[in-house]
Amino acid sequence: MYIIYDRNFNSNEWFVIGSLIIGVILVWKLPKRFSFKESLVYLIYFIFVGMIFDHTISIEPFDYYDVNDSSSYQLMDFMSYLSFGPFGYLYIYFYDFFKIQNKYNAFYILLWTIIALVTEYIAHAFGVYHYKNGYEIYYSFPIYLLILTSHLYLYKLLNRKMVNAN
Repeated sequence: MYIIYDRNFNSNEWFVIGSLIIGVILVWKLPKRFSFKESLVYLIYFIFVGMIFDHTISIEPFDYYDVNDSSSYQLMDFMSYLSFGPFGYLYIYFYDFFKIQNKYNAFYILLWTIIALVTEYIAHAFGVYHYKNGYEIYYSFPIYLLILTSHLYLYKLLNRKMVNAN
């Protein structure tokens, strides 16, 4: 499949910028639930893990999709990865805010996996993702499950260490 890249500054760039701005505003304006260091961990972890998975399946030998206007890494690609941070932060924020009990973890993870898939679908519609080599959006489902599960595990690990430290 041959992909025609749009080299103009348009919907995909605006989607990335808008997502990043909305995410940062939400993180900034929500009442603080975590220390500054803990907040940074939740933000950076999701950016880092998201980038690892994206770069694992979007380069050779898999090469399942390209991000934004080219198959080469550009500034807007980096900004799209930064927008993963607020998503991960909000995931943990609402888990903590609603005091989700362990017996509901699977439901919570599934709910946020669906939110991630819907967000990816919208991003794809705006031209942020260009699927190729047979990739379908539902292939992202187990990846989101794994990332969100590991993110929740990190939260629980940090909380256990902070409780034991007090």
